[in-house]
Amino acid sequence: MKVTGLIAAGALLAVTAMTSPAQANRDYIAIVGSSTVYPFATVVAEQFGKTSQFKTPKIESTGSGGGLKLFCAGVGVEHPDITNASRTIKKSEQEQCAANGVTDIVEVKIGYDGIVLANDKTAPQMNLTRKDIFLALAKDVPNSDGKLVPNPYKTWQDVNPELPAVAIEVLGPPPTSGTRDAFVELVMEEAAGEFEAIKELKKTDKNAHKAATQSIREDGAYVEAGENDNLIVQKLQANPDAFGIFGFSFLDQNADVIQGSMVEGEAPTFENIAAGKYPVSRPLFFYVKKAHVGTIPGITEYLAEFTSEKAWGPEGYLADKGMIPMPDAERAQFAADVKELKPMAMK
Repeated sequence: MKVTGLIAAGALLAVTAMTSPAQANRDYIAIVGSSTVYPFATVVAEQFGKTSQFKTPKIESTGSGGGLKLFCAGVGVEHPDITNASRTIKKSEQEQCAANGVTDIVEVKIGYDGIVLANDKTAPQMNLTRKDIFLALAKDVPNSDGKLVPNPYKTWQDVNPELPAVAIEVLGPPPTSGTRDAFVELVMEEAAGEFEAIKELKKTDKNAHKAATQSIREDGAYVEAGENDNLIVQKLQANPDAFGIFGFSFLDQNADVIQGSMVEGEAPTFENIAAGKYPVSRPLFFYVKKAHVGTIPGITEYLAEFTSEKAWGPEGYLADKGMIPMPDAERAQFAADVKELKPMAMK
């Protein structure tokens, strides 16, 4: 009986340690995720810390995929409350969340952003099509016979005779990044549809089609530069022939030293992205673990700050940082859903 009592007491202590001390162990909001959303979330967190009774949330830039992996790992003080994402949560990630007890997730769309291919301001501004970018960066490209071969192009002029004879060198995000996912979807997959050889694969071999449309070359022309967009900006300044891929907000913040390439004849400007003219744009999100609301202090109030007109509205402080606001009706709908903590539907 004594042994049984000791086991029971030990089990009770273990459960208590896991479930009860959230308020005592963490009195701040923990946020992870997208490097693109990071600067917007940081501004809101700083404003929230200054104007509320709560501590400033702690934010870590892990990339969208990395953030969702941490977010979906479980419920409890050791897991983040919110994850930022520059793409929607995938079905596989929702399933991983559910498997770990993360079942009520509030999806908050915060605005829009463009993906830019930028270079140093001392170099010529490029005017590219998505087809040019695909041919420069795809792992395999169609040859003159329409067959897919390893990418042979060394310079931009090899891709398009109207472009300069400058070596292709592009610094971009890794596979864990939402920016990488969006770039592949909005540029690579879109452009791949212009080639008959790749379109035919969609009918005959879906795996081969996926590889042809999504695989980035690995021969040094594309360099994975991590999640630190500021580091890419520094490298572009050091090498005016190189290009970098990142969100419009980083271009906006560094417009004194770098410039965005034209894509399909449209410049990556705030106005063009807001009007839907710039073709490489995407929505931005964050996801909230509803189970942590009321346990970790300040989550409801942080959500109210982020979804306030003074933050995400057309004249808000996030627009000053380069985020493209949603239309009025869309903002109103998401603000209402957030206020109700309405969980998203499973995909």
